Amino acid sequence: MFTASWIASPQQPSEGFTPNWSREGFWRQSLRQVVRLSAGGGRVRVRLSNAYGRSPVRVAGASVGRAGGEAGVVPESLARLTFGGSEEAEMPAGGEVVSDDVRLAVVAGESVAVTLYFDAVTGPATFHAQAFTTSYRGEGDLSAEAGGAGFDAATTESWYFLSAVEVDAGRADGVVLFGDSITDGFGSTVGTDRRWSDALAERTGRPVLNAGIGGNLLLNDSAWYGDGGVRRLRRDVLDRPGVDTLVVSLGVNDIGFSETDEQPTYKPAPVVEAEELIAGHRELIRQGRAAGLRVIGCTLLPFGGSDHWGERAAKVAHELNEWIRCSGEYDAVADLGRALADPADPDRLRPSYDFGDHLHPNDAGYEVMAEVVAALL
Repeated sequence: MFTASWIASPQQPSEGFTPNWSREGFWRQSLRQVVRLSAGGGRVRVRLSNAYGRSPVRVAGASVGRAGGEAGVVPESLARLTFGGSEEAEMPAGGEVVSDDVRLAVVAGESVAVTLYFDAVTGPATFHAQAFTTSYRGEGDLSAEAGGAGFDAATTESWYFLSAVEVDAGRADGVVLFGDSITDGFGSTVGTDRRWSDALAERTGRPVLNAGIGGNLLLNDSAWYGDGGVRRLRRDVLDRPGVDTLVVSLGVNDIGFSETDEQPTYKPAPVVEAEELIAGHRELIRQGRAAGLRVIGCTLLPFGGSDHWGERAAKVAHELNEWIRCSGEYDAVADLGRALADPADPDRLRPSYDFGDHLHPNDAGYEVMAEVVAALL
């Protein structure tokens, strides 16, 4: 039985994150992407998503191997990927493809490099904007090259087309963190895998999957920040193999992006009340339980002093957090809001946990989040 060991939630191509290659796509180029696994096994397969593509995308070659530092791959581990027995594949518009599984021994916490070669114009690329780790692009077909020299010319901190790596772990105890930029890892040290999903996997030894999207809303879709949580849950969580627990941390952007009438155009959101957010959380609980998952709710972190804060934001956040804590509707509650609060001002992050924008935690704050949730698993 295959288990999801790493995932990234797809987003539509956008010019709003730099540097990224999502709008221009790829042509006669190879793309090497390094991801950290949370479960091990002896065989590996990958999922490629063209969820926002308007036309099919041809993959002319692909490989996977244990990452060997920067753009390199451990030579003896490099394995050619096939799709239905063919070394070529076509991702349908709006769809995905899954590779055949290949023999590759990997362990939890290890990184693998997936290389894709595109010999035809892809058009705009479905991507995940904020990877907080480096991806590499090189000219020509480098899918069989273990060395990283051909990838020296261009790097980015986004992932493209790659949406999952699965291993034959035979496990069904996976945990998915479902949220926004805080789940995505904004504020963690880039390139060090110190998101709270990484910390939780290390603490529990369980497969932990990160379904965060920076800027994501619970209730509404956004061209910049992905489909709303209530719409994307099935694609990004419920259809993943080997998952039994869903951890929800959403709502701060619904509140913050609608705090004033003067938000930048890339942050539009209807004004929301706590009752609407509660209804959204209830819908996530309903969907999760219908899929047989245990559903854990997280209170919103303190965000006083941030660009999301204001009198109305404070009122709605307090009301939502009180419902999450006291309603009994979640199977369990991770009170992250209290765990990371400044004792001198509970509406603000404790300074030692604050990345600096009063909204996102730093590495130490993410460790505390993982500690709180680990106690509930």
